[in-house]
Amino acid sequence: MADNLADRGPQDRARININEPHEVRYWTEKFNVTEDQLAQAVEAVGVSADAVAAHLQRGSY
Repeated sequence: MADNLADRGPQDRARININEPHEVRYWTEKFNVTEDQLAQAVEAVGVSADAVAAHLQRGSY
């Protein structure tokens, strides 16, 4: 069975790569935020998924 390339998650679930559309789609859905909110969170705290999650939970967007 072939992989569905449209339904890919991030290669490294510990880091967020905002330059990969499939990763942006995954993380915005996971955190229920917009692309801009995700980008601002990554800019504020770095690419660590845990740090971004904590930042977003604090409402820092």
